[in-house]
Order: sequence, then C-alpha cells, then structure tokens
Amino acid sequence: MADFVEVLIGTGMRKGEALGLHWTDVHLDEQLLYVRYTLSAINNSRLIITTPKTRSSKNWVAISPRVAAALQHQTPPGPATPRPDDPFSGLVFTRPNGQPLRPQTLLDHFERLAAQAKVPIITLHDLRHVAATVPITAGIPLLTVSKTLRHSTVSTTANIYSHLTRQAARDAVEAIDKALTKADTGHTGGIRHHWPPRPRPHRDHRNRPHRPAKRTYSPTITTTSPTAPRPQQATATTMRPPASTTRKRPPPHLCGNGLRPAKTLVGTTGFEPATP
Repeated sequence: MADFVEVLIGTGMRKGEALGLHWTDVHLDEQLLYVRYTLSAINNSRLIITTPKTRSSKNWVAISPRVAAALQHQTPPGPATPRPDDPFSGLVFTRPNGQPLRPQTLLDHFERLAAQAKVPIITLHDLRHVAATVPITAGIPLLTVSKTLRHSTVSTTANIYSHLTRQAARDAVEAIDKALTKADTGHTGGIRHHWPPRPRPHRDHRNRPHRPAKRTYSPTITTTSPTAPRPQQATATTMRPPASTTRKRPPPHLCGNGLRPAKTLVGTTGFEPATP
C-alpha cells in the first residue's frame, strides 16, 4: 500500500490509471512510464480495463528516484508481458496471487491506515491534489504542472487550483516590489542614485518646428488654341458635378382610360384592351 501511495503522489496519476498500469509501460532506465489504460469496477463487482479519462490523459509521465524505487518493490508474480487474451495480466499492482486489485478494497485499506495513524481520512484522489499543490506552492510554472497532471487545458488546472495561483501571484508581485525597491535605494542605506542624463546622438539637421500644411493649389487651365483672343481661365477641381435633380418621368404603363398602347396599330384607334 505504501508503494501505491508513493506512486500516486510522485506522478499525479489517478487511482484507476495506477491500477491499470502494466509492466510493459514502465521504463525505469528512461525514468518514465506510459499511461494507456485505466481499471475501474462496474457496480463495485465487475472489473474492466478501458482507455483513460481524456485524450490528453493518455500520455507519458516522468518518474523520480523515489517512484522508481517503489515500482521496483513490486515484484511481478507472473509473466511481465500481458497475454493477448487476458488484459489483466502483467499489471504492476496486483494481489499476492496475481489477480487485479479492486478499487474499493484499496480504498478501505487506505482508510484503515489513516485511522490507525490518527490523521484525517481522505480519498485516494486527494493524493493527486497533493501532487499538484506541492509544485505550485514551490513556484513551478502552471503550464508545467498542467502537463504533469495531463489536464486537457491549462485553464482546467487554473480553475481547480485557483486558490494556489492567487498566492503565487502575490508572491510574484512581492518579489518584483522587493527587486525594484532594492534597485531604487541601492546599497547605501536608502540613498537614491542620480544617474547623469544620457547623451543624445549628434544629428546633422535639427528638427524643424511643425508647419501647417499649405493650401491646395488649384492651377488654371489655359487653352492653347491660336485663334483664342485671350487665355481662357478656369479653376481645376476634382469635385464631381452635382447630379441633376430633375428626372424624366417615365411614360405611364396604362393610359387614363385603363388601356395601354398597342405594339401595332389595330384599326383606327391604335389601342387594345388591357390584359387582366
């Protein structure tokens, strides 16, 4: 039981992920393990092995020397390679006879140990929160903690452990305040250093004062016709002439008597009955 708790706290794995861990997914020489399965119980009776909770949960996890030592204490009672017909073979945490552990049995044993030690009784999932609380309070970036816990997004980690991130934010601004105060006062007992003004580079041309923009010059158009007695002056402009306000009224569709003009003259009247 102690090795199981050591693995949960050291890796931040979920209870079902640790129970579904196979020896083929443990690589002690590379100091990592792969989370590919989770073990759960239906109605606390039938055990099943399924995929992890989310897609991001199916990932690798780094292991520390303490976790590696706890895994080495678990001697596989049977073959370490799982059989294709038995998904429960090759598990890391099993009973003495090689059968998989039930989650409820493991939880009952954990509560009995907590009662014997006279400590508050918590659940096994609370150990995952311990694995997140310790690095956040130690100043580890939230993105790194989120990747270690294999959350789908960083916002999930921030929402769950917002009380810890607020404290980390206070520590950050206090560290900035101390650094600025130290730089402001220096090491001479509160005397502020007055640094000389920084010399500006020499410029060939001084900046001239801002002048208002000149008015738009409108040239005059002069005709080049030799017969013109004198030059004709007109002001050039880019303005479009105003549109004519008078519009030609289209002819009425029907005449006053309810008839419309015929396309071809019929008889002597020149009209045909209107179509209803």
